Amino acid sequence: MFNKILHANDGSEHAFHALSLALTVAKQNQADLHMVCVKEIPNLAGELAGEASETAETEAHRFHDVIQRARAMAEESQVPLHAHVMAGRPARDIVALAAGFNADLLVIGAKGHSALYERMIGSRANRIMQRSPCPVLVAK
Repeated sequence: MFNKILHANDGSEHAFHALSLALTVAKQNQADLHMVCVKEIPNLAGELAGEASETAETEAHRFHDVIQRARAMAEESQVPLHAHVMAGRPARDIVALAAGFNADLLVIGAKGHSALYERMIGSRANRIMQRSPCPVLVAK
């Protein structure tokens, strides 16, 4: 039923729970599993260049750890995992990548790292579900 699955991971525990579900579905369907981590492009207005550079380095290191943990989970599940890191706007770019990959399923966590952002602006998971070109599995 599912040939290509895309999982979006921001490093939160909700995202790793979603990865666990994605691995199960991928194994059951013998599907290709791709994982994307999107480094959010910060609003540089008012930020010092040094602070922006330090933030980018911190994010790159954080996603390195996310990818290593995800690869270990995939290896344990005996599911090949294709990892991708992008810079941009998470909700928009995850949906675009799902469309570009012709994904049959998108697997995401219900909540990410930015609880304050979600309360003020709205849930990324909700925006992804509304815009996704394919079915979305949201893990709580």
